[in-house]
Amino acid sequence: MIVAIGGPLALLLAYLLLWPVPIEPVAWDAPADAGLVDPFEPNDRLRRTRLVDIAPHEGPEDIAGGPDGLIYTGTSDGKILRMWSNGGGLELFADVGGRPLGLEFDADGNLLVANATVGLQQVTPDGAVRLLTNSVDGEPILYADDVAAGTGGLVYFSDASTRFNPAEFAGTANAARLDIMEHSGNGRVLRFDPGTGATTVVIDGLEFANGIAISDDQQFLVIAETGSYRLLRHWLEGPDAGQTEVLLNNLPGLPDNVNNGLNGRFWVGLVVRRNDQLDAMSGRPWLRKLVLRLPPALQPVIDPPAHVFSISGDGEVLMDLQDTVPRLSALTGAYETADALWLSSLFGNQLGRLDKRDLANP
Repeated sequence: MIVAIGGPLALLLAYLLLWPVPIEPVAWDAPADAGLVDPFEPNDRLRRTRLVDIAPHEGPEDIAGGPDGLIYTGTSDGKILRMWSNGGGLELFADVGGRPLGLEFDADGNLLVANATVGLQQVTPDGAVRLLTNSVDGEPILYADDVAAGTGGLVYFSDASTRFNPAEFAGTANAARLDIMEHSGNGRVLRFDPGTGATTVVIDGLEFANGIAISDDQQFLVIAETGSYRLLRHWLEGPDAGQTEVLLNNLPGLPDNVNNGLNGRFWVGLVVRRNDQLDAMSGRPWLRKLVLRLPPALQPVIDPPAHVFSISGDGEVLMDLQDTVPRLSALTGAYETADALWLSSLFGNQLGRLDKRDLANP
């Protein structure tokens, strides 16, 4: 009987310790989670958000406002949709294929698209799609994530992971999970120069490089380093040009999109909350590998909040908005117009529109 029991137990132990997994985790020291404390104290200022249906399309991961006054979003089926500023008049603008994530318009009215499985794309005002770049130094860009338009046509964009391609690893969410659990500095920020056609590395060694935005004066970039729960500031001009510094550290969730707001502010979305179990495993790479071998039902549960906030260029939190009952599935960020705040989502077939009159009178 002992032998009979020992055999299955030995096989189970061997599986938990030796079965191959795609990650090679690196030990790190996760900062202690302070939780939802000032300036992120719990509130329900998003509760009056109106949901805007985009069915049958899903996954409006980012939002951009066009020079035509319309609102644009990308979906998981490779489409770019647009609608009126009140949420009506939904129509198809372009089919870019792949999985469009970050969106931003350049000075010429072209829509720039960070397409996770394709690369950096450009969509002209008449809907024509063009690939700008999908490689750097002869190596493929595996996970184009977000994009920021600079002066002179320069384009800055994030390559979230040089190891985990969403096309190979069951989509953007799973590829992100693997990269964040590995924590081996696979993310980077790239720059595309349309004048030369060259793509160059601006910063590398980041822990899942995600949202990116450029300041109104073109002096610096704000970058979401999702795997380290922080925002970075990278200087493009001035005495600190080329330097990268921590702008806001130890966030209560994982930062996703970074979008320019009005009056020089930036909007950041927290796509999931911190997980104490995962933080506790930060210094135990072997344990993170073991967790991936467990059935999904036994793995740590990730809690998607409804949480966005705005900051100044110096990292001061200006406004924090939450909802006690999240209605959007994995809220990724916010796009600000003169009269509303639009909310994007990783999953589901709705995005949100919060009238600023409701925001001012919570």
